[in-house]
Amino acid sequence: MAKTPVLTPQAEDFPRWYQDVINKAELADNGPVRGTMVIRPYGYGLWERMQQDMDARIKAVGVQNAYFPLFIPQSYLAREADHVEGFAPELAVVTHGGGKELEEPVVVRPTSETIVNEYFSKWVQSYRDLPLLINQWANVVRWELRPRLFLRTTEFLWQEGHTAHASYEDARDFAARIHREVYARFMADVLAMDVVLGRKTARERFAGALNTLTLEGMMGDGKALQLGTSHELGQNFARAFHTSYLSKDGEQELVWQTSWGSTTRMVGALVMMHGDDNGLRIPPRLAPIQVVVLAIKGDDAVLAKVREIGELLTAAGVRVHVDDRTDTPFGRRAVDWELKGVPVRVEVGPRDLEGGTAMVARRIPGGKEPVRTELLPELLPKVLEEDQALLLRQARERRKARTTDVTTMEEAAEAAAAGGWARIRWADLGPEGEAALAERSVSVRCLVTEDGAVPDADDAPGNVAYVARAY
Repeated sequence: MAKTPVLTPQAEDFPRWYQDVINKAELADNGPVRGTMVIRPYGYGLWERMQQDMDARIKAVGVQNAYFPLFIPQSYLAREADHVEGFAPELAVVTHGGGKELEEPVVVRPTSETIVNEYFSKWVQSYRDLPLLINQWANVVRWELRPRLFLRTTEFLWQEGHTAHASYEDARDFAARIHREVYARFMADVLAMDVVLGRKTARERFAGALNTLTLEGMMGDGKALQLGTSHELGQNFARAFHTSYLSKDGEQELVWQTSWGSTTRMVGALVMMHGDDNGLRIPPRLAPIQVVVLAIKGDDAVLAKVREIGELLTAAGVRVHVDDRTDTPFGRRAVDWELKGVPVRVEVGPRDLEGGTAMVARRIPGGKEPVRTELLPELLPKVLEEDQALLLRQARERRKARTTDVTTMEEAAEAAAAGGWARIRWADLGPEGEAALAERSVSVRCLVTEDGAVPDADDAPGNVAYVARAY
């Protein structure tokens, strides 16, 4: 009788496979309130690694961290019409507190443009106060109708940057810098994620923004997932909150602003872009555990050797975990570590001791081979870098293979329905074609130039649209 697979195969039911991985790899559980989630230690460890790396990149471009309140007066949101209209269906509103009805309802923050501007208007007085560059790591609440762990949850974790500048050009360039130098480089260099950098159409733009820059990734089933956005806000919020400064010429001028964010959605993207029928495949540069050293049997010599290997690899700069739980069957432990996507397993048993070797199993390309134990500290750092590059290459090759150039809206819809992306000239699609695609649950993910760069305007000649079904 055939052995029942640990996970639902991707080809059989991709959404079920995703839920299986989240559960079996111990990433998260559903929270007690619909749409919320409990992030388990292994899942939170991935988020912590993402957070630490991105925080360093954000600070490297001159941004400082701050914190703003969770509760926002409802009147603040009403001061920017497009913003409140865009978020109205998702708002969680508190009307009672301390056993009494509040004089003014407060909103649990869906994003912080309004409250940030209330304080920017106090902090910015002169051109000498600009640019003002602030980021916060926080949680937000957007009442989600169709929740899915990590991808769409009522409450999620993120970072949100907010900046104020003296000129449109300075704000525009900073939004593009975050898009390119922080988000795109982090996703490629650390997450090994292939992303398309582009410009959102007016239909898909952030509520209240002049322009939204996006990073779109193709998941294992061919759908698109938005992985981060950077917005040019123009002067919309500055006008609503009177955020102005005294210029060098002695004139009162409104500031120009940006906002930008990335979320715990990246953990879900990691699962769907790199995972296979055996579970996660974690990029080595991200992995909290890069190498797990497993004792196959519980005799003293084997246990001593796995601990020795662990110490040698730690000294070589590798993040190591020694699994000496020999009261749990080796096969079960090996499957668990494979599910969790640890890049390398080093397995040691009595026979390995006799030969002076250990069995090295590589999660990303697959395969096992014996390696002399004294060679491990030199070999494994190289293996980890090879496998990091392989993940990015595989993701990029999949997107290219499953992207079709088309000339009509109908062909674009068919390509998306078939589990891929379509590229079509924006001049051949336009807002009317985009609206027709939306009726078929297909969207324009972003606009790029013919050579793949980010365009300066929605209607720039030669713009190309990426079209796909999306999460």
